[in-house]
Amino acid sequence: MNEPRPATTTETKARERSVLGVVFLTVFLDMVGFSIIFPLFPAMLDWYLEREGSAGALGRLTATLESFAPNRFAVIALFGGFLGALYSALQFITAPLWGRASDRRGRRGVLLVTLCGTALSYVLWFFSGSFLLLVAARLLGGAMAGNISIASAAVADVLKGSERAKGMGVLGAGIGLGFVVGPALGGVTANLDLTQVLGGSEALGVNRFSGAAALAFALAVLNVVWAWRAFPETNPPERRAHTGGHEGRSLNPFGKLSELAFAGVRGLFLGHFVYLCAFGAMEFSLVFLATEHLGYSPLDNAGLFVFIGLTIALVQGGLVRRLVPKLGERVVAARGLMITLLGFLALGAVPLSALPFERGGRAVALWFGAGLVAIGTSLVMPSFSSLASRYVPDDRQGFALGVFRSLGSLARVVGPLAGGLAYYALGAWSPYLLGAAVLCAPIWLATRLPAPPAADGDSAPSPRAGSDR
Repeated sequence: MNEPRPATTTETKARERSVLGVVFLTVFLDMVGFSIIFPLFPAMLDWYLEREGSAGALGRLTATLESFAPNRFAVIALFGGFLGALYSALQFITAPLWGRASDRRGRRGVLLVTLCGTALSYVLWFFSGSFLLLVAARLLGGAMAGNISIASAAVADVLKGSERAKGMGVLGAGIGLGFVVGPALGGVTANLDLTQVLGGSEALGVNRFSGAAALAFALAVLNVVWAWRAFPETNPPERRAHTGGHEGRSLNPFGKLSELAFAGVRGLFLGHFVYLCAFGAMEFSLVFLATEHLGYSPLDNAGLFVFIGLTIALVQGGLVRRLVPKLGERVVAARGLMITLLGFLALGAVPLSALPFERGGRAVALWFGAGLVAIGTSLVMPSFSSLASRYVPDDRQGFALGVFRSLGSLARVVGPLAGGLAYYALGAWSPYLLGAAVLCAPIWLATRLPAPPAADGDSAPSPRAGSDR
């Protein structure tokens, strides 16, 4: 005789809670590793330049850039964009590969591998006494950060239909909280020099930024232990058997869109890419804007990012799950994009000398704009993620969300570099006002997306079952 219905329901709910718990921690720690370095960028450049001197590769590059743009902050902004792009470049390459591997071999094992690799990247950063070792640590961390595609696929495995938006909201809340903790750790540990505490450790590569790396490593180890104990396999062998073997051979995510010929996919994925290009340009230049025009210290910048992250976590953890069932993902995403555009306009006003009350007016514009951007992205990202999973059949979840994350990672390569170059060549206003113009494209695309299938679990969407333009 079959098991009683209540027992089965209880078991299913417990499994969902377990998966969502690990997914939340995974994306939280990924964003910690991604954002912990944000408040430290200006101080890190000065430290490595002082340590390695003008004769080193970093010193020569900086001298060359300053010969074209004497503005020190513009050069530092370009440096920050470069470090951010490095991390995202590896995430861009590996996200679809990790996603595809989890389709074939299961989510649990592949997730544990990436979590261990993330912890190792923090160890490398801890001992990065040279700029090249710092670069290597960021590259390794970016390669392992493709695990977000696995986390997204796991959410899609256990939640169906409109319930996925709630799961993606939990995922988004983890990203938002990580965006709080990461910069906060960076700001708090900015003045914690472990070389003064651990005698002789400087010879091993321990440096004044190793404190942040040590805290991030401890959190990463906790994540590995929790995932080992609590994360169940969400992609059973019978589903893996139906997964084709041709996807994932190309590293070009735009080329892979041809393998996801389902209604809505192309417009959604391209809109997501353009949106994150603009967002990435804003994200990596914001700390330099605040430092140059308001004199913010690393701790001040950490406070700004904590405010942004808390706003994201609160909106994604609460408001999104109420709005999506009422309005649908497409409407929520479009409104979030328009709010983000308004935030960009406010941030673009910060460097303008015509602002009233001078410093006070700049501060108001900075925090008001940052708040609007945080609210906007809180609505956009879980809605886009939910649509990405609902537009494709179950046996393509890992691959599709891997491509989705890969495009996002490519945008985080293009965005920081474009933002840094614009800041360097045109001025502090340019990443935001030009970004506002760019956001018109994803707003238009979002309004033309088709409705997702009413119940993905019942039937797979058919290729080109409607317009995705």
